[in-house]
Amino acid sequence: MLYTESKEKSAELLRAVLALMNQHSAAFNPVTYAVCYEYVAGINGRLNQAFDHFTRTEARLSDNTMVRLYREHIAGIDDKTMERISGDMQRVMTGMSESAARTGNEAGDFTQHLAGLSQALQSSDTERLGLHLGQALQQTEAMRSSAAALQAQVAASQREIEQLRTDLQRAREDVFVDALTRVLNRKGLDHKMGQLLRTPPNAGTQHALVMLDIDHFKAINDGHGHLMGDRVLSALGELLRLSVGEAGSTVARYGGEEFAILLPHATPALAKEVAERVRLRTKALKIRHKQTNEVVLTLTLSAGVATQQQGEDATAWIARADKALYQAKESGRDRVSLAA
Repeated sequence: MLYTESKEKSAELLRAVLALMNQHSAAFNPVTYAVCYEYVAGINGRLNQAFDHFTRTEARLSDNTMVRLYREHIAGIDDKTMERISGDMQRVMTGMSESAARTGNEAGDFTQHLAGLSQALQSSDTERLGLHLGQALQQTEAMRSSAAALQAQVAASQREIEQLRTDLQRAREDVFVDALTRVLNRKGLDHKMGQLLRTPPNAGTQHALVMLDIDHFKAINDGHGHLMGDRVLSALGELLRLSVGEAGSTVARYGGEEFAILLPHATPALAKEVAERVRLRTKALKIRHKQTNEVVLTLTLSAGVATQQQGEDATAWIARADKALYQAKESGRDRVSLAA
């Protein structure tokens, strides 16, 4: 994030940031300050929505929550990681270039020797022919060695490039994947929605969004503790990953106990079917005591379904799905509601 506030404005914000930090349990560190600064300054709308969402279930935000807000809404792939990957890629490409150049030089010399050998064959000078034959044999061996070295360099470079691709994927996961649930985080969802909004739906279909929220999650945290709450979130993340198999679908943790499913090229009927499938499987989920295997919790969730309307942006689309979700909750929870 590029901060453009003046010294006077940032000093004014400082007082408000410190006051906000004092309202929460997180330590007074740069991560907490960055989150609170962007919240108070109003320069990061997604962060503000997520911050407000967390405060509805966690009155005093913890260090873990602040770190999550920072990673999902402020941080990108860190500069050191990108610098290392870029440097390694440059080294690999330089090595391949040098090997290719050496092989090219050997090929040029080999061509010259072949030309000399050809001329010697056309002459009757046996001494000259013998000299050129010897040189051709030496050059052939040099050419073979150079080609083998290039082949080995290419193979090694391919392995290194594959490792760099893996490193880059891991770096992206640090940015886009929620560590607890192993589904996309809010930033990852925003990225996927941006891509989807640029992709027209197939004929007779619409892109669909399902918003889901665990019913009475605050009571779970209050009655069983935050560690149990984390177990519930992790279990639901796994259930969603296994339950949503539609092609191109995306599962994400939207914030707190709220999740989202993106379904490209779908229909309202399919989106509702997916939401009902997840709702029923969640209802059948049993959270057991790790030592006794006794069932300690069962869950329900509510869902809102909205298909994207023509010309609708991400904010409006999410708002309609969210409104349908809260209609489901107001109607008694443990149900699916379709957006108007």
